[in-house]
Amino acid sequence: MIYPSPMGTDLDNAARVTYRVEQTFRYAYDSPVTSVRQRLVCVPRARHGDQARRRHRLSVHLAPDGPAVRVPRRSGRDRAGNSVLRVLVPSVTSSLEFRLVAELSRVRAEGPPRLPSAALRDPSLLRPTRLTAADDRVRTLASGCAAADPLLFAENINHAVRHALSYRPGATGVTTTAAQALALGAGVCQDYAHVMLAVCRAAGIPARYVSGHLIGEGASHAWVEVVVPSGDGAVALAFDPCNDRRAGFSYVTVATGRDYADIPPTSGTYVGAPGGRLVSTQTVSVLDCA
Repeated sequence: MIYPSPMGTDLDNAARVTYRVEQTFRYAYDSPVTSVRQRLVCVPRARHGDQARRRHRLSVHLAPDGPAVRVPRRSGRDRAGNSVLRVLVPSVTSSLEFRLVAELSRVRAEGPPRLPSAALRDPSLLRPTRLTAADDRVRTLASGCAAADPLLFAENINHAVRHALSYRPGATGVTTTAAQALALGAGVCQDYAHVMLAVCRAAGIPARYVSGHLIGEGASHAWVEVVVPSGDGAVALAFDPCNDRRAGFSYVTVATGRDYADIPPTSGTYVGAPGGRLVSTQTVSVLDCA
């Protein structure tokens, strides 16, 4: 049975869940373009803690109802282990569409991503980026969340960021910094994640940006993983400051990075007149839940 949403299913208490992700990115051009070079970070990681990718297919189409076309492509992983696909499309008349279908599973018993103890001192998780640099507001927010226990500190930050911002689509853009969003007091999930990252890093807590999907939303979602000690190593625990909650089985991880700039779902260049427009869609379905 396919559940199109978590309605009627208790995902956060499930032992095992199987998902189907369907996502499209469609570019429309006013005139023909050439040498379209696209970088796609939309295929979920092969393994991320309790989440595993079972199978996937990414196809390229040059017409809305046209068949898939074969174009040069190169797949690999970036330094964080994310799946990255680079595609070269020699020429496009009016539109270019990428279609992803993926099936994934999560098994609660396998737990969150485990990391070596060195991750607690990893500069890439501790140093601010251009998008997550701290200012006085960020540092004040960090001091107000202080707790001796790293997990409690992270929970305090998650809660504080949720109440420091109001969700307002269109108020910010992909280049808006955490300090700017906090000063504005508004933003979208990307901004909530960036503010939480900025506060964590200002407080000396290692954390990373997560891109993925929240079941029931019609667009990609962003949240944060905070790295805390666990035994002789560390674990990455997921928090969603936009919804003031831990990110459980209603979430599907695609990639992790220092901030959004590391892992935009799609980016690239082309030769031709400016004015390309992007429309994206996504559906995440629950195929099985036990």
